Amino acid sequence: MMKKFKVGRDALTGKFIPVRVARRRKATAIVETIKVKKKRRR
Repeated sequence: MMKKFKVGRDALTGKFIPVRVARRRKATAIVETIKVKKKRRR
């Protein structure tokens, strides 16, 4: 099962920013969904 979470990214610099700020600055920021696979135990 994949775990999903949202992150905000500044479109000009590429730096991560809070999602709340990214939603406010729609012209210069992007909200992305990151999918992370769970590690399997051996």
